[in-house]
Amino acid sequence: MGSLVDEQVETAIRALNESNQELAKFVIAREERVNELDLTIDGQCQRIFALAQPVAVDLRLLLAAMRMNSDFERIGDIAVNIAERVEALEDYAALVERVGANEMIVTSRNMLTSVLNAFIHSDSDEARSVFESEDRVDDLNRQIFFNLIDEMKSDPVMIEPAAHLMALLRHIERLADHATNIAENVIFVAEAKLMRHHTSSLSAGL
Repeated sequence: MGSLVDEQVETAIRALNESNQELAKFVIAREERVNELDLTIDGQCQRIFALAQPVAVDLRLLLAAMRMNSDFERIGDIAVNIAERVEALEDYAALVERVGANEMIVTSRNMLTSVLNAFIHSDSDEARSVFESEDRVDDLNRQIFFNLIDEMKSDPVMIEPAAHLMALLRHIERLADHATNIAENVIFVAEAKLMRHHTSSLSAGL
């Protein structure tokens, strides 16, 4: 699920960068596979809960898997949302670059890669590095918003593409949020610590 969603995001961003509508259509068409995996994973976790009554690290892993599965499914939706903006922005690559959107897109994309590696290797340190990246995404999002307002004020022709770009960046911000959620669950599995807003609460006791 993680690998598929990661590829969906990578392909959607490539479609955006290359103004490639065929790639965008490919991402949209493959969403069904993401949804199938979402249902399969959820069903498997529920069966294990019912039949195996897991404890300790197995229980933590199952709880985290269900939460991460939800985040992955939503990231899959975000990949589709990015793909759906390709056509509207295909003639405005210069605008995307000028306002600083590319850095925000790359940073969010790298967060997903990092958190997947952290999950595979049970690496709490790499998971925590995602928190700093989220702060950078938030800063960039605020700055880009004001940059886009300036673009629209200076040239009315930019109003429509700027509006599409604002909508796109909301999805990119949500991508970063979901990557952060996954990072918190990686730490939960590895250290039995519940994370809220990047701070650790008491040990989960599981």
